[in-house]
Amino acid sequence: MEVGTIILAISLIIIMFGMGLSLVKADFLRIIERPKAIIIGLINQIILLPLIAYALIVLFKVDAAIAIGIMILAACPGGPTSNLITHLAKGDIGLSVSLTAVNSLVTVFTIPFIVDFALKHFLDAGQVIELDKLKTILQVFVIVIIPVAIGMWIKNLKPNFAKKMQRPVKIASAAVLFAVIIILVLKQKEDLIPYLKQAGLIALVLNVVTMLLGYLSAKLLRLNLSQSITIAIESGIQNGTMALAIALGILMNESFAIAPAVYSLIMFLTGGLVIGLGLSTSSPPEKAQDETS
Repeated sequence: MEVGTIILAISLIIIMFGMGLSLVKADFLRIIERPKAIIIGLINQIILLPLIAYALIVLFKVDAAIAIGIMILAACPGGPTSNLITHLAKGDIGLSVSLTAVNSLVTVFTIPFIVDFALKHFLDAGQVIELDKLKTILQVFVIVIIPVAIGMWIKNLKPNFAKKMQRPVKIASAAVLFAVIIILVLKQKEDLIPYLKQAGLIALVLNVVTMLLGYLSAKLLRLNLSQSITIAIESGIQNGTMALAIALGILMNESFAIAPAVYSLIMFLTGGLVIGLGLSTSSPPEKAQDETS
C-alpha cells in the first residue's frame, strides 16, 4: 500500500495546511489570556485520553494490533473536524481552535513516546518494532507543523483566499478519510469481522468516556456551558487521518490502522449526537465563571 500511504501523507499535509489557513497568532496566545480552559482541555487530551485508552485495553483484553491502533489514536491531537463539530454544537469555537493548534504542537513530541510504549508493551518480544523517536518527531513535524505554518503565512498574506479555501479543504479531508477507511476494509476483509468486534466496542467506549469526562471536568472546574461542550468534543474527536498516517506511513502496518478507522466512523456518529444536544440546550452565551484563573 505504498502509493496509498503517500497519498494519505499528502492528504494529511493538505488537511494541516487547511487548518493553518484558519489560524492566527491569537489562537496560540489564548493560552496566556484564558489559561484555565486551555489547560483543562490539554490535560484531558494529552494525559487523560492515553491513560483511559490504556485502561480500556487492559479491561477489554483486545488483540495487540487493536491495542496499538487505539494507543496511536489516543496519542493524536484533535483535528479540523473537532472545530467544525464545535461550531455546529454551539461550543466555544475560539477555544476549540486554540486547543487544536496548541495540542498539534505538543503532540509532535508526545506521539513517538506513546507509540513506542504501545509497540514495546503489546507486541511479543520477537515482534517488537524499534521506533526511531527522533525520526518520528521529524516526520510528524514535516506533515503537521510545516503545513500549518505555511497556511498561517498565506492567511496573513491573502486572507480572502484563505477564507475561500477552508471549506473545500475540510470537504476534501473528510472524503480522503472515508476513502482510506474503505480501502482498509477491502484489504482486511478476511480479518474484518474479528477486528470489528474488538475494535468497535473499545472505540465506542473510549469515545463516549473521554467526551463525558471532558464535559464533567470542565463543569466541575466551573467553565461555562459552551466551553464545557468544546472540551468534551476536543477530548473525543481525534485526528483520525493522522492516526492512519502513523499506522500506515510510519509503522507500515495495516492491522494497526483498523482501530483508528473504526474510531473515526464512530466519532462522526457521536459528534452528531453532541451537535443535537448542543443545539437543544443552546442559550445566550454565558459569561465565563472564572476566566482569569
